Amino acid sequence: MAVNRKRGEVSATIDGEERRLCLTLGALAELEDAFAADNLGELADRFRGGRLSARDLTRIIGAGLRGAGAEVSDAEVGAMHIDGGAAGAAATAVELLAAAFGSDQEVAGTGAANPREAAL
Repeated sequence: MAVNRKRGEVSATIDGEERRLCLTLGALAELEDAFAADNLGELADRFRGGRLSARDLTRIIGAGLRGAGAEVSDAEVGAMHIDGGAAGAAATAVELLAAAFGSDQEVAGTGAANPREAAL
């Protein structure tokens, strides 16, 4: 699947299907609300520590799927099988945040050159 990183798009294999994810402005607003952030700066700061809970991953991936046009709830996302398991879900979330905010080093504070390595 071709994705446009300049538009903040990433892809992930979810339930055996290659899916597009994108944190649009609407998806970012959804995350601001979910994480009680007053603005994008606070939201980015929330993720810079690199410590994401399973609930965080579900919200981020859900917002990314909805931003790309999927009609899916966070509860449905929580039941999905993401390629690579929990590490794959974390890598997908880090890659999605990096596409929206900048490099994975800026967002997740992992120091990994590759967002896929950040979750390992």
